[in-house]
Amino acid sequence: MRFYYPVFAVLFLDFGLSVGQFAVLNAVWAATIVCCEVPSGALADVVGRRALVVAAGAIMVVEIALLCFVPLGNSSLIFAAFLLNRVLSGLAEALASGADEALAYDSLKACGRAADWPKVLATLMRWNSLAFVAALALGAFVYDATALQALLGGLGWGVVLDPQTTMRFPLYLTLATALGAWWAALGMAEPDGRPARSDNLSATVGQALRATLDAGRWILATPFAWVIIAGGMLFDHLARLFVTLNSTYFRLIGLPDASFGLIGAGIALLGVALARLAPVLSRRSPAFNFALLAVLCLLGLAGAALALPFGLGLVPVALIHGALLLTGYLVSHYLNAVTDSAQRATVLSFKGLVFNLGYGALGLLYAGLLAMLRGVAGSPMSEEGVFQASLPWLLGYGVVACLLFAVLVMVSGNGQLCSAGHRPAGSKD
Repeated sequence: MRFYYPVFAVLFLDFGLSVGQFAVLNAVWAATIVCCEVPSGALADVVGRRALVVAAGAIMVVEIALLCFVPLGNSSLIFAAFLLNRVLSGLAEALASGADEALAYDSLKACGRAADWPKVLATLMRWNSLAFVAALALGAFVYDATALQALLGGLGWGVVLDPQTTMRFPLYLTLATALGAWWAALGMAEPDGRPARSDNLSATVGQALRATLDAGRWILATPFAWVIIAGGMLFDHLARLFVTLNSTYFRLIGLPDASFGLIGAGIALLGVALARLAPVLSRRSPAFNFALLAVLCLLGLAGAALALPFGLGLVPVALIHGALLLTGYLVSHYLNAVTDSAQRATVLSFKGLVFNLGYGALGLLYAGLLAMLRGVAGSPMSEEGVFQASLPWLLGYGVVACLLFAVLVMVSGNGQLCSAGHRPAGSKD
């Protein structure tokens, strides 16, 4: 629940960074996650999941504190603080990814309640959505010195607020959240009640490397596992790319900038409704759910390509966001059901790695497409015009990718498996 999300880009710029530095910093963040994702998952399976979740909480406190207290005025110092923040943020993301989910699932399993996992995921989806609404609304409000000063004035407080002061308020709120997350992590325990292994460093690293290789081999040798990971990546990278372009799309269909926060909050509430539908889908076959996600995603991209004005244009956004939320839920449900506890965090980290690589690769392809469209135009075209021209290409890519994936699954002999159910022979749970 990061309160600076609604002002993410402008926060960097208001600290004195350039757009180019903003792009470099986010590339560093993504690269850190990709490099640390799988090794951290293997380490979690070797030394214990709690240790990595606690470490992630502690690192989050440090990376947010850097931005809360870095002094203004020295551009080199500010860039260095943001660079360290992006590295630590990516590392914390990688440490928690896989370890937190494995800790939660195996805790349920140890109590004989593994079947309750879909309910946990649905509850998480609901509260995530509500938390995101709160972060969007409150974070954007406290960032605006004028709006906050007007509210305080109405309450009888004669406070004069400076924008350079209020721009840190979302960071202070996030720091409080980070401290709470770290405190909660410290209260966790391994489900089997045993302390983490205390081998020496070289032995631990060796175990982690072996765990990584074993998990990779298991995924390749388990058709259902790689089908779920690859299928999840297919919908995740398509939907995520469009979601990152939401604000550009909103401008394209004629919505005012002031409405973006409210629209984002409304779309976030979609997760509350989907939380009721998700457990029902977990009882359907993977083939059915693949078809449903394909319809939601492709219909959304088709509607976006039409660039329908105002309210009608928000329907495609809702469909694509829904596909993204359901993809995360279903992949977690199916993958945890067939993964052995001993390598759960590593396998989930492989999933995270594949998802991020897919998103990054599509981002590069899309950047190349935009450059090509600018060159083909012949005459100068506005950024919104180039973006609109790219949307039918994104739909075409989605259609081809879904068809190729379906053919690959059928040719490899996994079609019957995915239609029959999600507990293939040899499942450990």
